[in-house]
Order: sequence, then structure tokens, then C-alpha cells
Amino acid sequence: MTDTWHTAVTDIQPNRVAVRGYDIADLMGRVSFGAAVYLILTGNLPDEKTGRLLDAILVSSIDHGATPPSCLAARTVASTGASLSQSVAAGIMSINKHHGGAIQDCALALGNLLSDAESNNQSLDEAATALVAHIKSTGSRISGFGHRVHRKDPRTARLFELAAEAGLTEDKARHVAAARAVERAFAATGKPLPINVDGAIGAILADLGIDPAVFNGFFMIARVPGLIAHVTEEQTRERPMRRIDPVNHAYDGPSPRSLNESK
Repeated sequence: MTDTWHTAVTDIQPNRVAVRGYDIADLMGRVSFGAAVYLILTGNLPDEKTGRLLDAILVSSIDHGATPPSCLAARTVASTGASLSQSVAAGIMSINKHHGGAIQDCALALGNLLSDAESNNQSLDEAATALVAHIKSTGSRISGFGHRVHRKDPRTARLFELAAEAGLTEDKARHVAAARAVERAFAATGKPLPINVDGAIGAILADLGIDPAVFNGFFMIARVPGLIAHVTEEQTRERPMRRIDPVNHAYDGPSPRSLNESK
């Protein structure tokens, strides 16, 4: 007699697939992909506005051009003639502490800030001011703030707007409030360091009560379509085994267009 191991994720029976107890056929066409991701990672379906917020998080990180390490890795492997799965896997394997890992790192840092404020009987602004002073005096860094391209990440404001619509207003969402406090503290030094998309996602996921162990998984899930697009383009537009310059490239896709144009 062999021991039985268990899974609480998906139950497969003849003519039925149940994800966290829900018949997948019932979910299809009725639940968004973001909501389904939330379901499979947390065990519960989100409300409609939270599901919309999760969709926005996935859309926000679907791609960020040809220069991120994951894209360069995927394109480099694709240029050797590797398969789609091998090339995309190379991109996913490059998502680690310094690329994509800022989501979890920022959330944990914000959690520590909240704990420090409480234990020291400080306001969030006082605790954030002390944190920023420590960062500047030691030359250390905090994930989720600043960006190598954007002075003001265009995705951050939209995510916080949708988070507020889902009930995560700053007076209720502790990690979002902590992130805002750190942003204010940096601004007060005369050298602003705005919240970037990773910081916004980390704060939001933490306030949704999601397990930090899966935070960076959201980035991986979101980035796969972009990697597929880059791999396909690499193998159809470029010569094999080329030397890929991470900077010297030019965009030649569609000019700026609006969602209103397609309605």
C-alpha cells in the first residue's frame, strides 16, 4: 500500500475539471484571467473590482521593451534556433531578485516600516523619514522606488486609482499608505524617488492579503506574453546568432493610438 499525497489546487475527474472547487467550464467566459489567477493562488474568487485590479496588474507588466534582462535572455536564446519553450524559459529564469524581485522586496520593506512605526509609536511619515535618512546615510536602497527610464512611472497612478476603486484607499490600505509615506520622505530631501510599478504592485498585493511567496509570480505570469512576442519577432525578423545590442535598437511598430479609435 502506497502513501497518498494531496493537492488542494485542482481536482480532475472524468468529464470535469475543478479549480479550487469551481468547475472550470463555469469559470470560462464568466471570470477574467486576473480573477482566475487570484483564485488559483489564494483559493478564493475576488469581487468584481478586485478582479479588475488584478487584470490591471497583469497588463501593467506584460512588457517593458527590448532591454530588460528577461527579454534579452529570451531573444539571445531564440537567436540560436532554440524552441519557443526553451527561449521563454530562459527569459523566465532571468526573473530574480534584481529583475522582477522588487515586488516582494518592496512589500516586505513596507511591512517592516509598518512594524517599526507601531513599535516606536511613530506616525508613518516619521518612520518613513527615519528610513529614508538611514538609506541615504548608508548608501543602501529600497526596492519599488525610482526607475531607470521613468521619472514618474505612468502605470503607478493608474494602479492606485483602481486599487482605490477596489476599496484599497490610503486610509484603509496600510502598505499603500506606507509607500506614499516613503515617497513623501524622499521628496522632502529634495531628491524625489517616486513609487514605480513594482512598488505599487507589492503594496497592493500585500494589502489584498496575498501570500508574499507568490508576489513575484505575478510578474512572471504577466511577462510571458511579452516574451513570446519578442521570441517570435526575433526568429522571424532577425538573423540567427546575432550580437544583440541592449541599447541600440529602434521601435518601428504602430504609432500612438487610442482605445477610442477602435470603438
